[in-house]
Amino acid sequence: MSDLAPLFDHNRAWARDIVERDPGFFERLAAQQVPRYLWIGCADSRVPANQILGLDPGEVFVHRNVANLVVHTDMNCLSVVQYAVDVLKVTDIMVCGHYGCGGVLAALGHQSMGLIDNWIRNIKDVARRHEAELAALSDTERGTRLVELNVMQQVENLGHTNLIQDAWGRGQSLTIHGLVYSLRDGLLHDLDVNIDNKLQLDNIYLMSAESNAV
Repeated sequence: MSDLAPLFDHNRAWARDIVERDPGFFERLAAQQVPRYLWIGCADSRVPANQILGLDPGEVFVHRNVANLVVHTDMNCLSVVQYAVDVLKVTDIMVCGHYGCGGVLAALGHQSMGLIDNWIRNIKDVARRHEAELAALSDTERGTRLVELNVMQQVENLGHTNLIQDAWGRGQSLTIHGLVYSLRDGLLHDLDVNIDNKLQLDNIYLMSAESNAV
């Protein structure tokens, strides 16, 4: 059986340090969470949202999965989005990928890895849409570019949901951003992909308020 004692030691040291710096921190945190941001990132252990953003607990709401996907059938992700948008009233959603993402790189290959093949299929769809662009690149460049293209697609996927469109319809201030994190230097890169209204979406994905009653 593995020994978790070192983790409890780290936890106590961390909590003690927080209280020394800010004695009322945990009382405030327990009372309410009021994050401005929702982070949809990769489950990779090297990409922790709070540390990367330099934010304390309570300042960013987080959802993570393999390769930071927003899939219209993923009730886990969509439930997080709905809570963040409807209840917490976040104003900014960041979809953040990272260079060297194993899920993205696996999507460029043909090796079967079991159940996760079904999840990675979503990234393969992105690669197929941009096949000509990716084919012109070297292997390294192809992986790097697909990480970026995947983030861009997930930003669009999020905008296509009724959760986001309903929020915009209510006049709620909400912007979706596409970012990529570099493991090599710890820096975030803005892909300059930002959506804050329906007019930035393809017409086929637009939903009217009446459609919710169907």
